[in-house]
Amino acid sequence: MKVKLLIICLLLIINSNIAYSQKTYNLESPQKKINVTITADDDFLKYSVNHENTVIINDSPIFMELSDGKVLGAVPIIRSLKNESIKETIKADFYKKEYVENNYNELTLNFKGYYSIQFRAYDDGIAYRFCTKFPKPIIVANENITYNFDNDYTAYIPYVNASNGYGDKTSKQFFNSFENVYTISPISKMEDDRLAFLPILINLEDNKKVVITEANLEDYPGTYLSKNKNNRNSLKGVHATYPKVEEQGGYNMLQYVVKERENYIAKVDGTKNFPWRCMIISEEDNELANNDMVYRLAEPSRIEDNSWIAPGKVAWEWWNAWNIKDVDFESGINNDTYKHYIDFASEYGIEYVILDEGWAVNKKADLFDVIPEIDIIDLVEYADSKGVGIVLWAGYVAIDRDMEEVCKYYSKLGVKGFKVDFIDRDDQKAVNFYYRMAETAARYHLLIDFHGAYKPTGLNRTFPNVLNFEGVYGLENVKWNQNLDLVTYETTIPFIRMLAGPMDYTQGAMRNANRDNYRAVWSEPMSQGTRCRQLAEYVIFESPFNMLCDSPSSYRDEEECAKYIAEIPTVWDETIALDGKVGEYVVIARRSGDRWYVGGITNWDEREIEIDLSELELKRQHATEFRDGVNANKIAEDYVKKNINIDNNVYKAKMSKGGGFVLIF
Repeated sequence: MKVKLLIICLLLIINSNIAYSQKTYNLESPQKKINVTITADDDFLKYSVNHENTVIINDSPIFMELSDGKVLGAVPIIRSLKNESIKETIKADFYKKEYVENNYNELTLNFKGYYSIQFRAYDDGIAYRFCTKFPKPIIVANENITYNFDNDYTAYIPYVNASNGYGDKTSKQFFNSFENVYTISPISKMEDDRLAFLPILINLEDNKKVVITEANLEDYPGTYLSKNKNNRNSLKGVHATYPKVEEQGGYNMLQYVVKERENYIAKVDGTKNFPWRCMIISEEDNELANNDMVYRLAEPSRIEDNSWIAPGKVAWEWWNAWNIKDVDFESGINNDTYKHYIDFASEYGIEYVILDEGWAVNKKADLFDVIPEIDIIDLVEYADSKGVGIVLWAGYVAIDRDMEEVCKYYSKLGVKGFKVDFIDRDDQKAVNFYYRMAETAARYHLLIDFHGAYKPTGLNRTFPNVLNFEGVYGLENVKWNQNLDLVTYETTIPFIRMLAGPMDYTQGAMRNANRDNYRAVWSEPMSQGTRCRQLAEYVIFESPFNMLCDSPSSYRDEEECAKYIAEIPTVWDETIALDGKVGEYVVIARRSGDRWYVGGITNWDEREIEIDLSELELKRQHATEFRDGVNANKIAEDYVKKNINIDNNVYKAKMSKGGGFVLIF
């Protein structure tokens, strides 16, 4: 018996030495289309990714530099490894579908030196992250994130809206709103010393595409990408270093402006799971328009009872400049105007009214210092009597300086949540603000909509009271920018930005313009593209907390459209991306209960396409249709609503320039 045990032990030792002395490890996705090869050689850990016969990235190094000189991933010595296959279903909260399939193969490599790296292979992409188990806190000087492509592929690049060199630790590039249109350029032609924020899309061979982003960003700075000066086909990650000196300033004294930074990116606990580095891979463009990678990788909800969380639509006054007509008072930031909005919301079944910027005294950054024209207690009581909730706008400094008392006071008053704005950073300190804000708001049963915000990374799963994020070049830009092309942008973001999570784009304009007669107007803004495009965007854009950007007067003049917008859900039981091409058109179907909504939008090209609806398994082929009118190319507001029958599950969509359509089954 002792001899048998000794032989078994010797075999285990021999097999163990064979396993962990090898240099190369492979991980396949469940359907075996995606392969990750990890190499532990004498310099740095490297990995490469292939999708069938297509190279996604070549050998790319992975390492993390600590301030004490340790380099995790350098000269790696593997102590042990673990393989795991997971097939599960996540019950999603306030999302684009009720259930999320979470199927992947995972390889964890445990290294000498208190750290490991986890790799996951899904059928639609891969992800990896560092995990540490140091006995004491650590300081991260830098994390090397590199994407070495095998060709000079074209990228869709969202540059930061500032341009001084990012080598300067006080660089303005780290102080930005994470809003820009896409510059389409070969990787090698990216601007020198210019950062791009995530997500970013790369066009590969065979029509395949990869979108790069990150998930589960907690207690750590966000990632930017820049051109790798040492490799024309490569991108490198860049992080803002930790703020050392901040001053109140910026827009209306509502921001923290970094005056000096440390020489490290993060101080963290010794035991930590770092953010996931994600690569989402598609064979067809429409696959990107319904991806769950970020949601899957986020930490599960930390709110035990979420029964109080109520997504919905919001009557919004800032975009339309508080303009209402046919009333006997002067409209503006005053109680009479907001009661008018409350009456409108109540009449149409809209859940919320927001008081955007202006209700608190300007430049004071004090949410207890309310202007004389506003009586919040009166408004909350009036709204409550009408079945409407009040949401308040708040600048970063104003809510951060007294977060607990602000949340406690306004929650007790009956306010339902905050739109938190002008953060404009994603260094470690700013990221931690998001989590503190979400957790504090949750304790007081308050909803949050983050503006001036970096892209979502799964916070909406971890704290589902965080319903929405900006981080998108939204419709507000039509108020001041004459030289923009939102129509092309709107047919691009469903394949890039929307992969990160929900976005507060703020559609719903009732003044609509074609390419020739659009003009920027602050007080009476107009959208680009047709009326039906605006209607379709309530289907296309994922947005659990969804604004109605136009005024009650405009909606009452357009009763048919207003009722449609008021009735459409903001969270869904099922989502299917039916068709689409990046920057050209997109068609998405979403189901709530037994009702399907199908929406489509096109770029500035007039388009006719046939859409196969068989995947919806419709019980009836009868639908309500909103489509562009025969004169929509000349008068963008021209549309037709009618009841139609679909033959053989095929819908022939005809969209005008900048147009769209909606079907309701």
